[in-house]
Amino acid sequence: MGLRLGAWLAAALLAACAPLQAQQPAPATAVAVAADLREQQHSLPVTVPGPGGEASGAITITSFRPRGDGPFPLAVVNHGRAIAERRAQQGRQRFEPLARYLVDKGFAVLVPTRLGYGDTYGQADPENAGRCDALQPASMARAASEQVLAVVGWARTQPWIDASRWVVIGQSVGGLAVTAVVARRPPGLAAAINFAGGTGGNPDLRPGDPCSPQATERLWRSQAAPEPTMLWLYWRNDLYWGERWPARWAEAWREGGGRVEFHTLDPVGRDGHNGMGIDMDHWVPLVEDYLARAGYTRPGLPKRPPPSGYAGLDDASRLPAGPVARDLYTRKFLAAPSPRAFALGPTGSSGWATGDWAIGRALGYCQARRGDPCKLYAVDDDVVWTP
Repeated sequence: MGLRLGAWLAAALLAACAPLQAQQPAPATAVAVAADLREQQHSLPVTVPGPGGEASGAITITSFRPRGDGPFPLAVVNHGRAIAERRAQQGRQRFEPLARYLVDKGFAVLVPTRLGYGDTYGQADPENAGRCDALQPASMARAASEQVLAVVGWARTQPWIDASRWVVIGQSVGGLAVTAVVARRPPGLAAAINFAGGTGGNPDLRPGDPCSPQATERLWRSQAAPEPTMLWLYWRNDLYWGERWPARWAEAWREGGGRVEFHTLDPVGRDGHNGMGIDMDHWVPLVEDYLARAGYTRPGLPKRPPPSGYAGLDDASRLPAGPVARDLYTRKFLAAPSPRAFALGPTGSSGWATGDWAIGRALGYCQARRGDPCKLYAVDDDVVWTP
């Protein structure tokens, strides 16, 4: 994970840009704005069915969009559900690395923080699916999908969004929400991506052994819809579901008449359930291909420039930036293992990253605070900068 220019900026933006997974929520006090993605917050009143009757409240929608007036095609991204002990700390959901990728593809991105999470935690919990031995995923899926469709309805009123053809994406319980949205066959839905979807998992108490997995299997067999063909992405070392149940769930979807492209990716990190945020190098090519076939052909992969010969990698004196950026380059970037990337902006900003999605994260860290477009200075062992 990369750092940013200056100690204060490093600490603030590290919290801001870390991938937000439902099971590893950001603190509720974390406030982050990506200026280059034109990040904004919006409030939307919703009323949805819940286990104790209807639940109402104002949910927060975090939006990201490209430069220009639009209208931009729509992608709605949906979060998961932290285990009970961590749900109070599950703050506003952002998924910034994913949003950055989608904005690069030309999408306006909306990330709703649903009822019972973030600012509405403790007011109502319409996604409470009941006891572990008697889980009711249908009610949870219905409540979540109602909110997704409310967000799409709001999007249709915004002049900068083209919601005539749209994409829905979700992680964990957000993936469950995606399947429920597909089952309802809403107009304009062009593509649907499920990252590690399901419910009932607990990596601490029941690693790889979710609650009532047969209930999810039955639900997905009964609600499957033939259009659009869905993309499902899971990881072998998912501590919420294990490897066996996602494959059975995908088969149940097919048995119900749905169409799904199912992928089990190699283990990543300690818990592959968080693969959406920590394995972009491997899932992005699959999503690029899938979205291209749905008509979204603009590439979202950041390009790696060829070596430029501008300077030697170790010659920080040639870096067209101030002493702070040069110090960051020397102490942090040059000491980091590959893959790694270092980026510079026109007004003194800089950013670097190592590991997964290094180029995209370095550019994002550089651009996020001031909004200036940044360029790559070095990638791995090559200087790629051109004046």
